[in-house]
Amino acid sequence: MTRIGFYSGSFDPVTLGHTDVIWRAAGLLDKLVIGIGVNPGKAPMFTTDDRIAMLEDEVRPIAHATKTEIAVVTFSGLVVDAAAAHGASVIIRGLRDGTDFDYEMQMAGMNGEMAPGIQTVYVAASPRVRHIAANLVRAVVSMGGDPSPFVSNDVLKRLKAKSAKSK
Repeated sequence: MTRIGFYSGSFDPVTLGHTDVIWRAAGLLDKLVIGIGVNPGKAPMFTTDDRIAMLEDEVRPIAHATKTEIAVVTFSGLVVDAAAAHGASVIIRGLRDGTDFDYEMQMAGMNGEMAPGIQTVYVAASPRVRHIAANLVRAVVSMGGDPSPFVSNDVLKRLKAKSAKSK
């Protein structure tokens, strides 16, 4: 039986926290589907195509090193429905702190009611990345700060290019 997991987020931008969770989840699964949530009511920093490209670049070495198939997809609607549509039996969620845990427990309960065959697995963020949040990275960039401690070199280049275009 193939173990398929679904890891969702906005990935706007992809942070070292995201890739930390992806590395560790890939080690548990045969296939990891990364779902970029698309919400027409939100205006992300990066386009959907940019986020797909960013994630594909970031996960390529992870897939190679872990021998895990990793696919990047987009979805709108419920995560549990997207996970089911991709054949996932596990939803992967990253946890940074107790606040995340409280929220994620509620979500797992709701998802469990809607799709009892899909389990939620929590991956605690490594201490070195526990403080990173994409919304805070965007705030740092918007105020002219240096996001380099929070993102890969590739993502940093994309952030600098995006910041230069908006000036």
